[in-house]
Order: sequence, then structure tokens, then C-alpha cells
Amino acid sequence: MRQWTVDAFAAEPFRGNPACVVEPFADWPSDGWMQALAAENNQAETAYLRTTDDPARFDLRWFTPTMEVDLCGHATLAAAHVLATVLALDSEALTFDTRSGPLIVRCGDGGYEMDFPADPPRRIDEPMGVSEALGAAPLEVWAGRYLVALMADAATVRGLTPDIAAIHRLGHEATGGPGNLVVAAPADQADGVDVIDRFFAPGSGVAEDPATGSAHCILGPLFADKLGRPVVRFLQAFPGRGGDIETETRGDRLILRGQAVTVLESTLRVAAR
Repeated sequence: MRQWTVDAFAAEPFRGNPACVVEPFADWPSDGWMQALAAENNQAETAYLRTTDDPARFDLRWFTPTMEVDLCGHATLAAAHVLATVLALDSEALTFDTRSGPLIVRCGDGGYEMDFPADPPRRIDEPMGVSEALGAAPLEVWAGRYLVALMADAATVRGLTPDIAAIHRLGHEATGGPGNLVVAAPADQADGVDVIDRFFAPGSGVAEDPATGSAHCILGPLFADKLGRPVVRFLQAFPGRGGDIETETRGDRLILRGQAVTVLESTLRVAAR
């Protein structure tokens, strides 16, 4: 059985967010086996696919090294990229049935468009401990699936060295539970994008995630409203990598745009069970 590592939300290797994609199964292996392989891979997510009667439709699940998650953008992008480019599936659009409902990915020469549920957040009072955990005071705090802290400027976002253990205890106001915090600020003109952001996610088993589709399901509608236009360009400024994500808000749906690069193909020497 084969497995691929894909840098998602990146136009070149060693940027964006790595995800492992396992060759599609006819039947699911056990949850324990999938979790064990995800821990062995030790990437933010490992994506598992199951075939259906429709060659362009798959069941899709995502596992971090410690848990299964309900929604993952970069591993969905990685899965579509493997199906389209490595396995040469000839389809303009792929549908993935997930815990978050059907997700549609359209494949084009310029990259991929993913149709995800939008998650417009609500503004809340700053919860106790946010400023202390970040080491900087946010201007605003919002809550959707994750907490979102809006900072004064891009330099503050880039320079954060937060207390990850403290972040793990924050975020009971978020619908996805505690331990996940997005930080964002308007980009500088030289950045060539609209917004700079980062995502600290100990609640999902990852101290900091390099490029996060689910976080931009919140940021996309939030900044579309702030900027007064549906399309917003983001740079997720994970130190040493960085991921490029464009969003377009369409009512209760969000289009996520990005590219992907396959960097590794491997053969599993253990049988699924």
C-alpha cells in the first residue's frame, strides 16, 4: 500500500502544510490502526480515503497524531491533489463525504478550489487569560469553531511566542471546544496579501499548524465583512514555511483556493487491519 506526503497551500516544496494521504481503501481499517499510523507519520493530519460506486466520490477521514478531527482543509486539498495528479483520476470535481458533510474540490491548472461550510464567528469579550497566553493584547476576540484574536499589526502576529500549555486551557467559548486559537492582523503592503495569520492548536494535538483550511472558514467571512468584499488573500505565517490561502465567501459556503506539491511517495510495509 502506498502513501504520499503533500505540501498543501503551497506552490513549491517545503512550504504550506504537509499532510499524508494513504492509498484509497475499499473498506475502512480499524480506527485504532488509522490512529496508530497517523501517530507514526507525525504530521498535522493523515488523510484516509474509501472508494464508493462513484469514481469521483470518496469517503474521507482525517487523523492528527492524537485524535480524529471533524474538518481539515489542507489534508482535503492533499487528498484531491493525489487523486488528480498521482492516481490520474480524470474528473473536474471530486466530492468527499466527511463528518462535516459533502466537500467538493474542483481541480484546475492554477490549483484547487474547495467548497467548504463557512463559519462566521461572533464577537465576544476577551476571555480571561488570552493576553497572558499570547504575550500580547488583542484588539478584538471572536469565536467560531476556534477562538480568533485580532492583533494590532502583522509584526505582532509574526513575533508571537505564546504559552502553548496556556492556550490548551482557553477557548471554551468556541464551538469546537478549547485549545485552538487563531491570531490575525491586516497585512503590510509589502506582504502582497490582505491578512497575516497563525494558528495555535494544542487542542487538536498540534502546537502550531502551518496552513489551516478550517481556520480560514472562520477568517474568510470575518475579513470579507471587514474589508467589504468577498475575496480575501491570506498568508498563514508559520515560521520557516508559510501557506498561501485565498477565500471567497458565498453565503453559507466558503471557497478556499490553494495549490499543492507532492514531496514524498512511500510504501507501507504493514498491513491494514
